[in-house]
Amino acid sequence: MADTTALSLLARVVRESGLVAAGSRGVALVSGGADSTAAAAGLVHELGGERVVALHLNYGLRPGSDGDQRTCEELCERLGIELEVERLRLGDGNVQAEARRARYAAAERLRLARGLDWIATGHTRTDLAETVLYRLATSPGRRALLGLRARRGHVVRPILSLERAEARRLVEEADLAFADDPTNAEPVFARNRIRNEILPVLHEIGPEAEATIAETQAELAEEGETLDRLAANALAESGADAAGAIGRDALGEMETAIRRLALRLMAERAAGGQVPLSRARAAEIWRLVSEPEGGVVELGGGVEAHAEHGHVRFTAGPRTEEPEEVLTVPGSCVFGTWEVRAELEAGVPAADGPDRAVLDPAALGRSVLVRAWRDGDRMQPLGLDGTKSLQDLFTDRKVPRSLRHTLPVVAANGRIVWIAGVAVSEEFAAKPGSSESAVLRASQAGT
Repeated sequence: MADTTALSLLARVVRESGLVAAGSRGVALVSGGADSTAAAAGLVHELGGERVVALHLNYGLRPGSDGDQRTCEELCERLGIELEVERLRLGDGNVQAEARRARYAAAERLRLARGLDWIATGHTRTDLAETVLYRLATSPGRRALLGLRARRGHVVRPILSLERAEARRLVEEADLAFADDPTNAEPVFARNRIRNEILPVLHEIGPEAEATIAETQAELAEEGETLDRLAANALAESGADAAGAIGRDALGEMETAIRRLALRLMAERAAGGQVPLSRARAAEIWRLVSEPEGGVVELGGGVEAHAEHGHVRFTAGPRTEEPEEVLTVPGSCVFGTWEVRAELEAGVPAADGPDRAVLDPAALGRSVLVRAWRDGDRMQPLGLDGTKSLQDLFTDRKVPRSLRHTLPVVAANGRIVWIAGVAVSEEFAAKPGSSESAVLRASQAGT
């Protein structure tokens, strides 16, 4: 018999997270494990079963995959909610990363198709602690420690305040179906070693280790926002010129931490995306800008700091590893500092210029690739005869060189579909009189 107290506690955790408004509707990702079961149960008990649709991805990666699906079916029948199941086969490469990308893409498709408000995952405070510990070992810097936030776009994590053991206990008390993933015990994955070897030792040292790590991350996030704002203000008041150069005297008036953050902000403005700037490299830039001969500091990804004549400026060339993202239609993805969205709309709405692409969904297919400009890229811009190289298009339309490699370029079947804000392909444009169009939009993060 289900323990209603346990369900009430899960509902309270969801409610106190502040992530799902009363009356809202959304997708609950369910894997069959205790954590996602706890999240789904809490959402249903708080909002009502008619406001939650569960989604399970069956990748067929191990013999127990079909058993996980059956567990999810039993859970959803018990909770009285609809379950959508997608069976996928992943490609070669990083299986965990591919599975994660496929999972969120499928959830976003479902969210858009149903007009839902959010996508909920079952991440717990234990997952947060594991993420922080992993990144402490692999990725220096404050920003690396701020992953697994409670909200990212439409994705919410309503039980992030619960430790994994507590979520499991409540699910057991509620007598809900769940199954353990045996791969979580395999030491081949770094996350599993943190989970099974490191966290238990930390709990012996400090029983509240996970809560302490979570609180530390929250403080870092708050303090980081303040520091970043102070750095932006200092840069605005520094007299940095329109070409993005700042003088030695202005930098010298800043405290060391603010100076490093101001330099990082300048580098990211030049690159159009995040640029890591370590304390050592920031110190090297400061040393060179203070010396008569100056010099160049490479920051990776084609970004360079040029110190000369008592000033420093940043340039960005082609990235050594160009990012690529798969955009489902409909769906959304993040590319650098951009969010690119694809929606299906009735008829053929007005394009209103290259900031919005109105395209033929049959020509696009179910997904497209969002990437950076590559040498040799060509397309036939809407309204023009013949093809042009993207380099010539950028020149004709006066796109600054520093921005060219940061703009989202959408490609389908190896052909250019759209360059955000620059041009739409004649080949992929929606046909007049069509009953449906694929509408693509791109916006800078935070706008």
